[in-house]
Amino acid sequence: MFFTMLLFTFIAIGCGGSSDNATASSSATAPTVISTVPDNNVTAVPSNRKITATFSTAMNAATLTTSTFTLTAAGVPVSGSVAYYNKIAVFTPDTNLTNSTLYTATITTGAKNAAGTALAANYVWTFTTGVTADTTRPDVNATSPIDGNLTVAINRNITATFSEHMNPADINTTTFTLTTAAGASVAGAVTYIGTTATFNPTVDLNNSTDYNATITNSVTDLAGNTMLLNKVWTFRTSGAAAAAGPDPVVLGLAGNYAIFANTGIANATIGASIIGNMGTGPGVTSTAITGFVLNLVGGADHSTSAQVTGNVYAFDYAAPTPTNVTTASNDMTIAYDDAAGRLLPDFLNLGTGNLGGQTLAPGLYRWNSAVTLPVGTNVTLNGGANDVWIFQITGTLTTGASTNVFLTGGALPKNVFWQVAGSSVTLGATSLFQGVVLAKAAVNIGNKAVVNSILLAQTAVNLDENNVTKPTP
Repeated sequence: MFFTMLLFTFIAIGCGGSSDNATASSSATAPTVISTVPDNNVTAVPSNRKITATFSTAMNAATLTTSTFTLTAAGVPVSGSVAYYNKIAVFTPDTNLTNSTLYTATITTGAKNAAGTALAANYVWTFTTGVTADTTRPDVNATSPIDGNLTVAINRNITATFSEHMNPADINTTTFTLTTAAGASVAGAVTYIGTTATFNPTVDLNNSTDYNATITNSVTDLAGNTMLLNKVWTFRTSGAAAAAGPDPVVLGLAGNYAIFANTGIANATIGASIIGNMGTGPGVTSTAITGFVLNLVGGADHSTSAQVTGNVYAFDYAAPTPTNVTTASNDMTIAYDDAAGRLLPDFLNLGTGNLGGQTLAPGLYRWNSAVTLPVGTNVTLNGGANDVWIFQITGTLTTGASTNVFLTGGALPKNVFWQVAGSSVTLGATSLFQGVVLAKAAVNIGNKAVVNSILLAQTAVNLDENNVTKPTP
């Protein structure tokens, strides 16, 4: 039995390496712009903000200039400068923009990725300024590990998610540091993408050691506002073995929701129980949330519902909700692309996509097909509290009625990521499903299914008398 499992693992890993070498060699794939700040068609944009574009892949910084990244108003160019940091291009106007004015931002096909491949077409978006400047100070909304965690894996990165988009020029090893409790500095690299900064230690941390992570209040948002205070949090590494599996996917502000859907959330049957926040994407009003009685007090930035233990957010609610849901949507796309872009899977096309009866160790799994959990069957994810599973699914994900996704050995739903590129995720009636869903399209949940998950859909989430519980950090 042991020899058979070892042989299968060797074959799977070998196939995985072959597949990803093909992926990695496809440098001819044109880069794309996956998010912008401001987003397309946004109004009331503060006049003192920088303009940013985030790319799907690393770019050649020399090709991002004021010739390839432009800003105009009524055809008149806006003078400014362009800089590039870790997939993010930043246009900084020389002076504040004019109030109540329509602007057009363009990134031309002169922009190329690190392999020399250009955008397939010019990327153009518009926005309209408001009448006020941005004077709101940014803050850190969430960290990983959370403050006070005493069981942190020695081989995991440290992350901080901000309340808004920050100036990437300020996020570096000077402003984001890690030290032992005794004051010894930890060497590492710092990156920033979406709304999340990541500190990647050069070597594994020490076992059973106290650490302090700090982000200084010199970091600024895109309008130049600083944090009020330094952000400091502490944690202790466990004495256990290093965590298994890939690094977890960083969700950014999308991780604030139990359910977030770009086009709408529908509940077919009264009796749903959602523990966590719900939200809809940019430009999508609260009318796209159906099957819930939403209670909005005055001009509040959120509504409530008897079926939701948390808040409900939509684009038509008061500030800062329109900005926040747009940012969450962008972070959702970045998280999806991160999960989809992980290379060198440990297992390729395991069980030809049939998960029934499988026990899966932590790791990166990829299927070039649909994945199913047939009616009445179970799949078990066995691993520790810091271990991670990422499932890359090219087709659809379908679990049948009365199926179960079990977690054993201390495994946690927050560390399981189902990235689904197909036309839908369908979870069967009276089933149990666990893990974070990153869906390219819709998530459809059968009657009375129980979901311990964060559901992030780039189209809709459709419920039917379900219990959905957001995993704890």
